[in-house]
Amino acid sequence: MSEEVDRNDPELKYLSVERNQFNDPATQAEWTQKRLVWVPHENQGFVAASIKREHGDEVEVELAETGKRVMILRDDIQKMNPPKFDKVEDMAELTCLNEASVLHNIKDRYYSGLIYTYSGLFCVVVNPYKKLPIYTEKIMERYKGIKRHEVPPHVFAITDSAYRNMLGDREDQSILCTGESGVGKTENTKKVIQFLAYVAASKPKGSGAVPNPAVLIGELEQQLLQANPILEAFGNAKTVKNDNSSRFGKFIRINFDASGFISGANIETYLLEKSRAIRQAKDERTFHIFYQLLAGASPEQREKFILDDIKSYPFLSNGTLPVPGVDDYAEFQATVKSMNIMGMTSEDFNSIFRIVSAVLLFGSMKFRQERNNDQATLPDNTVAQKIAHLLGLSVTDMTRAFLTPRIKVGRDFVTKAQTKEQVEFAVEAIGKACYERMFKWLVNRINRSLDRTKRQGASFIGILDMAGFEIFELNSFEQLCINYTNEKLQQLFNHTMFILEQEEYQREGIEWKFIDFGLDLQPTIDLIDKPGGIMALLDEECWFPKATDKTFVDKLVSAHSMHPKFMKTDFRGVADFAIVHYAGRVDYSAAKWLMKNMDPLNENIVSLLQASQDPFVVNIWKDAEIVGMAQQALTDTQFGARTRKGMFRTVSHLYKEQLAKLMDTLRNTNPNFVRCIIPNHEKRAGKIDAPLVLDQLRCNGVLEGIRICRQGFPNRIPFQEFRQRYELLTPNVIPKGFMDGKKACEKMIQALELDSNLYRVGQSKIFFRAGVLAHLEEERDFKISDLIVNFQAFCRGFLARRNYQKRLQQLNAIRIIQRNCAAYLKLRNWQWWRLYTKVKPLLEVTKQEEKLVQKEDELKQVREKLDTLAKNTQEYEKKYQQALVEKTTLAEQLQAEIELCAEAEESRSRLMARKQELEDMMQELETRIEEEEERVLALGGEKKKLELHIQDLEEQLEEEEAARQKLQLEKVQLDAKIKKHEEDLAQTDDQNQKLLKEKKLLEERANDLSQTLAEEEEKAKHLAKLKAKHEATIAELEERMHKDQQQRQESDRNKRKIETEVADLKEQLNERRIQVEEMQLQLAKREEELTQTLMRIDEESATKATAQKAQRELESQLAEIQEDLEAEKVARSKAEKLRRDLSEELEALKNELLDSLDTTAAQQELRSKREQELAMLKKSLEEEGVNHEGVLADMRHKHSQELNGINDQLENLRKAKSVLEKAKGTLEAENADLATELRSVNSSRQENDRRRKQAESQIAELQVKLAEIERARSELQEKCTKLQQEAENITNQLEEAELKASAAVKSASNMESQLTEAQQLLEEETRQKLGLSSKLRQIESEKEALQEQLEEDEEAKRNFERKLAEVTAQMQEIKKKAEEDADLAKELEEGKKRLNKDIEALERQVKELMAQNDRLDKSKKKIQSELEDATIELEAQRTKVLELEKKQKNFDKILAEEKAISEQIAQERDTAEREAREKETKVLSVSRELDEAFDKIEDLETKRKQLQNELDDLANTQGTADKNVHELEKAKRALESQLAELKAQNEELEDDLQLTEDAKLRLEVNMQALRSQFERDLQAKEEGAEEKRRGLVKQLRDLEAELDEERKQRTAAVASKKKLEGDLKEIETTMEMHNKVKEDALKHAKKLQAQVKDALRDAEEAKAAKEELQALSKEADRKVKALEAEVLQLTEDLASSERARRLAETDRDELAEEIANNASKGSLMIDEKRRLEARIATLEEELEEEQSNSEVLLDRSRKAQLQIEQLTTELANEKSNSQKNENQRALLERQNKELKAKLAEIETAQRTKVKATIATLEAKIANLEEQLENEGKERLLQQKANRKMDKKIKELTMNIEDERRHVDQHKEQMDKLNSRIKLLKRNLDETEEELQKEKTQKRKYQRECEDMIESQEAMNREINSLKTKLRRTGGLGLSSTRLTGTPSSKRGGGGGGGGDDSSSVQDESLDGEDSGN
Repeated sequence: MSEEVDRNDPELKYLSVERNQFNDPATQAEWTQKRLVWVPHENQGFVAASIKREHGDEVEVELAETGKRVMILRDDIQKMNPPKFDKVEDMAELTCLNEASVLHNIKDRYYSGLIYTYSGLFCVVVNPYKKLPIYTEKIMERYKGIKRHEVPPHVFAITDSAYRNMLGDREDQSILCTGESGVGKTENTKKVIQFLAYVAASKPKGSGAVPNPAVLIGELEQQLLQANPILEAFGNAKTVKNDNSSRFGKFIRINFDASGFISGANIETYLLEKSRAIRQAKDERTFHIFYQLLAGASPEQREKFILDDIKSYPFLSNGTLPVPGVDDYAEFQATVKSMNIMGMTSEDFNSIFRIVSAVLLFGSMKFRQERNNDQATLPDNTVAQKIAHLLGLSVTDMTRAFLTPRIKVGRDFVTKAQTKEQVEFAVEAIGKACYERMFKWLVNRINRSLDRTKRQGASFIGILDMAGFEIFELNSFEQLCINYTNEKLQQLFNHTMFILEQEEYQREGIEWKFIDFGLDLQPTIDLIDKPGGIMALLDEECWFPKATDKTFVDKLVSAHSMHPKFMKTDFRGVADFAIVHYAGRVDYSAAKWLMKNMDPLNENIVSLLQASQDPFVVNIWKDAEIVGMAQQALTDTQFGARTRKGMFRTVSHLYKEQLAKLMDTLRNTNPNFVRCIIPNHEKRAGKIDAPLVLDQLRCNGVLEGIRICRQGFPNRIPFQEFRQRYELLTPNVIPKGFMDGKKACEKMIQALELDSNLYRVGQSKIFFRAGVLAHLEEERDFKISDLIVNFQAFCRGFLARRNYQKRLQQLNAIRIIQRNCAAYLKLRNWQWWRLYTKVKPLLEVTKQEEKLVQKEDELKQVREKLDTLAKNTQEYEKKYQQALVEKTTLAEQLQAEIELCAEAEESRSRLMARKQELEDMMQELETRIEEEEERVLALGGEKKKLELHIQDLEEQLEEEEAARQKLQLEKVQLDAKIKKHEEDLAQTDDQNQKLLKEKKLLEERANDLSQTLAEEEEKAKHLAKLKAKHEATIAELEERMHKDQQQRQESDRNKRKIETEVADLKEQLNERRIQVEEMQLQLAKREEELTQTLMRIDEESATKATAQKAQRELESQLAEIQEDLEAEKVARSKAEKLRRDLSEELEALKNELLDSLDTTAAQQELRSKREQELAMLKKSLEEEGVNHEGVLADMRHKHSQELNGINDQLENLRKAKSVLEKAKGTLEAENADLATELRSVNSSRQENDRRRKQAESQIAELQVKLAEIERARSELQEKCTKLQQEAENITNQLEEAELKASAAVKSASNMESQLTEAQQLLEEETRQKLGLSSKLRQIESEKEALQEQLEEDEEAKRNFERKLAEVTAQMQEIKKKAEEDADLAKELEEGKKRLNKDIEALERQVKELMAQNDRLDKSKKKIQSELEDATIELEAQRTKVLELEKKQKNFDKILAEEKAISEQIAQERDTAEREAREKETKVLSVSRELDEAFDKIEDLETKRKQLQNELDDLANTQGTADKNVHELEKAKRALESQLAELKAQNEELEDDLQLTEDAKLRLEVNMQALRSQFERDLQAKEEGAEEKRRGLVKQLRDLEAELDEERKQRTAAVASKKKLEGDLKEIETTMEMHNKVKEDALKHAKKLQAQVKDALRDAEEAKAAKEELQALSKEADRKVKALEAEVLQLTEDLASSERARRLAETDRDELAEEIANNASKGSLMIDEKRRLEARIATLEEELEEEQSNSEVLLDRSRKAQLQIEQLTTELANEKSNSQKNENQRALLERQNKELKAKLAEIETAQRTKVKATIATLEAKIANLEEQLENEGKERLLQQKANRKMDKKIKELTMNIEDERRHVDQHKEQMDKLNSRIKLLKRNLDETEEELQKEKTQKRKYQRECEDMIESQEAMNREINSLKTKLRRTGGLGLSSTRLTGTPSSKRGGGGGGGGDDSSSVQDESLDGEDSGN
């Protein structure tokens, strides 16, 4: 806030507070130390507490007041602002904008008596409950015409800003005062009107026509002020909360004319609480006017208005209830006076008070209920007569209308009997309506009085005094209307607040998405006022006669139960429904809402009132809309409803219309918000109820406003102000010369390293988030404090030195006076002296003429000089006049240019607006194009994915179709078998009954097997799921591969970028080397090469331009290369995909090959078996054998063909494999090359970084060297000049001693100044070291600052060393001088005393040096302690780094483990896939064999059928051939044996088939189960691995970030440590040097003391006479010189004025050029215009100063002439004295000659000695300087070498550590792999054991099967024996044939068992093969 107003003014005591007490650094430090926060509290809202500990989501805090410790959730804590923000005037400036901070600020200000506070756009007012002297005319004058931020917060400031905005912008304004009852809305409204009346009086003093006194009584402003008391009397009442509560809302519209004077006013009112006129709550009163009239009416008025005692009126519920501090009588007189000022007549008074009296009397009417019926009666009509008299009605008509009103039913009128309750309700309704209508008339009358001037209102200011948001326990219809109004007003505030904000953002052109915060409140508003909303439903219900409040609530619930802002209340509660407003949830009770909304009146009474004899009553009732009993008694016909619908409007409808109009007017104005707050309900001053205030802040929207404010950029600052204020924080960032403000600010922000989200740069301002400026302010404070401390130290040092010099001069003067006095005392009594004094005046007489001639000559010279001066002055005056003329012409030109600029600015603004529109359109189109492109890309990607997916699905469909066909074939075959078996079963039904028991056993076993089969099927399903999961993981792995490729591509890009950077760096290095060489050449050439450097700078700028061009070309090339790279990457990804597909096909072919080999071996075995079987068959049936051999030959041929095909395929696959392997090799080689290239690029980048850093350090060192060499050169030149001066001074003997003494004094002063400078440097170093120790905690953020400080320290150190060297050189010079003085002192006695003095001074210096040494010792101790602290911190940092390294190692181990596990899983997956493929190939081979077996079986069956037919034929021929029975039986037996063998073979083949089918099924089931199991395991493992990997990656990132931070801290700490150690060493060396110097000085001082005493005694006497003569001559010379100096000053002044004129001319030319240049730069024109105006003003001031200077010079010249005349007279006197002195000098010269002779002898001796010593000393100095330079160079070289070595050592250590880590990682991986292998071996062993167990079980089953087979065979034998017996007995042939057929079938059944056995054996063999595989 600006400090333009004196805030310490006693008048502003209750408005502002002293800010300096809040900027106390001690309180700031305490705040930071305690970590203070706000903690929620029940009673106090929030309490201050300090954080002690943190436990996860909870925090332990210690309460500041009680010291109690409490655990609180982290989310419940709110941040506290620093102490400098206490009692801040605008809460938007708070860094922490939260509820607690807002409450604390308001509370603090309120306790200090400050009731007004700003909160952004708001002005928050807290009711003080006492009168404050802040509304006086003086205060109003203070606030008049001053900006808001220049004065403390006040409602006057808000009003004045609204008034100024209205005048300036010609925009209507509004001031919205809101708050709940008792907060002071009305008082603030009055103050607003009072201020406006003061500021904008409509009649200026001494002007304006006098209005007609008959019409106008009082001025308009007075009437405007007096309107409030009238409205308060008729509309205000005492409530529990407030003694003067407004029971209506009002909008006061004050109109102003074009010149800003009040031209009229208008008042609109809303929602008068008319029910208060008939009924009041406990401790409350009705409207003030009732009490005022009863207390203040005169006896005449009492009679006229029929007034009684106050207690006799039932409508005054609480009787005489006085208001403390209010006199009703006085208030009545004031109201009457205000009404007179308003221009009301006595008729108006009478009519108003008659209505008031009538309303009171309505309550006194007593009705009674008749016993027989419901009819009410009025026993006593005296009160009715009074009312009728007052209202001008007839008593009978009125009573009849109340008791038996007439109602229209259809076309007829019917009288209706009214009950007592109905009559009383009608009376109350009429009473309320009368008062309301009278109030409306009164408002209209006031408006007529206010709005009657002739001037038209150009604009207006509206003041809204409206009740604030109300939340009671139960809220009714009135609260809904008020809350609805506040919702609309809050929406307006939100909208306007952020519209203003966002318009400024748009104007400034910053990035911002437009947000309409007004829409947040729209749902609630829609719920209330939209069609179908609450008010619409209420109006709708009012039309239905049978509607009740309950039906209305039911309708509401059914219509809005789903609305987010509507809530149905609990059935136990009293409320009917609830609405969620912005301030919170509000429960509403719908009791009597229909009645309140309709506000029904008795039509009969209304018609009577409209026909009254009193014109006032007729006037107020003329436009009455009746919702009476006729409306209630309407029939349900639609016709009736339609006819009545237009007759009235409900209260809600009228209110909505009023509010809509109000909102329209407010939206068309610029709103200003005043939020009033009640501090407590007790009406006590100085007390704040925190929960109450917080609730009001929410209801008033203050917190909502703050929320919106936080969304944007609340703090903004112009570029110029930002640069001026914060340029301190970024020194040397902005280059010298002119720079655009925006660019300068951007550079500053880059230097400050602010987060881009925290600020936005506009066109003329910088915008900041809340809290950023506070941070910058703190930084600025720290910087300024440091600067001021340094400045103060320098000032103190300067003052002390000056004081010391002054004291020295005084001391010398005192000594000279003492010496002269002593000489006079010696000469006083000497006779010769007396004679000399007497003779001297006589000598002057002879030389008077000569003196006169001399004086005349001098006078002529002075006159000539004066003439020349006069001529010069005339010339200067002419030039001055010319300059004035030129100035006027320039001013005219400037004015013309300014006008042109203004025109250009206008055109520029238009063009800018057009440009902005076009840019917006362009941006929109570009965004659309980008979105469309993104959509196209996305759709293309999706299309590709879908195509791939479709291909996969088609392949799967084909595979499934093939499998389905196979299954159908198998099904057909099996169906055929089943039919055959059914036939066999039909034949063997009889025999199977015997084997039922065995069959049951077999069935049980079959059940067991089926169960196992089901389990296997479940496993198969599980394996299928696992397969799906594995496929998903494979897809993920492919995605990862793709990402890796992308990363590789990025690394390639980075590599190329780095290469370009390296090339640039090399070029820069070469340039730097050239520069270094040039600088060395410059040192050699000195002044001549300055021109060459300028040329080189030009060349460098040209080279820079070319380099920039080259850089651009390289960038374009880089972009092209990147595009090529991306294309190559795409091609590579395609090639890799092809490679993967081919490799997968190769693996599949390999697996098929292996399977085919296995199948060939199995086929060979089967072939051998079949050959044996064929041999057996050949023996039995040769024909069958022949057929069988044919079949076999065909099979062999097929098999050989298949084999040849497979071999061809194999060869092709091998070739493809070799090609793929070659491709794979090349790709791997490329991969390896790329990896090596990457490594080399990274290493080269690191090396380049190192080289760059080395080059930078070398350049810095060279620059330092250059500076040192230049300094040394300047010092050498100074030394040379000193030596020359000394050589010249030695020739003069006496003067030499004096010069040496003065040189000693000067050297002592120089020594002191140097020592003070050294002290300052030491102090600066100590401060910097302290700063370093404090900044070590914030190393990351202040790293660059530390580096700068380090460089400064190094420079300071070098300066210190240089100064030390200078001090030592000076000390040596002093020694030389002292030795020379010692040689001369034996003969020269004059210099003794001065040397004594010099010795004393030197002793003082020595003491001071001792004191400085002590100080240095102390500082050394301090630095050592700081060093120790730094080392401790370093050790702590090291421990942290070690811990982090350990963590990293552990993390690396975990990563390696996870990688190993993932590799193992991948291997397991590959093996499982191989096994699956192998099993599939086996299944295919088995199916082929099955097909072959089926073919064979079919052939055999055909043969069997042929044999069976032959047997049947033989059986038929048995009856005819009895003789050949035996032969036939033999043949039969042979045939049967053959048949049995064939059947056995057939059964064996069937068994083989069954076995193969069973094996196939088992294999498929096992394979599916294994697949599903494997996929499940794999997926689970991969999911776990993925989760672990993600967690580990997060940990890795965190650890890496921590490691980087720790490394930075470590490096910074090491650097600071080294620096501190170096500083310590330097200080120790300086200490040693000082000690040596001190000892030498002491020794030298002692020698000098001894030698100088003798010389001083002799020198004093000889010098006394000479000094007297010299003093006289010097005084004369001084006077002459003073005159000459004055003349010179005059000439110089004239020359300076001439220079100023020339400067003005050059400035004029520059300004003209700037104007020409800046015509195009429209955005900067305003600033330049101001600058030019300021420059012109300064030029005018300079010209005026020149004029005044010329006048002063003229005065001086006059004074000089007078002084010359005086001096001529003094010269005459002095000449006479000089003649006397010359005589004395003649005597003394003789003595001097003798002394000179002696001195000449001494001089010759001394000169030889001095020359020799000087030559030796010069040679020594030269040698020492050379040695020094050599040592410096060597030291620099050593430092460089050391640095390089340190860097190399660090790099080596880092590499070694990396290698160790890698080794450890590899070891850990090997260990993990070994452990993994062991686990796999264990698993294998376990699986083998399980296999063995299964084999044992199989063997058991085989044994059981064998037993079963044996039992079956036994049964078969028994059957055969039975058959033989039957044959013997000679049974039927058919039966025998059947009997012979059955065993075969049985055998077939038995064969099943055998089949099982063989199948088990086959399983075993297959398992063995699997295991083998």
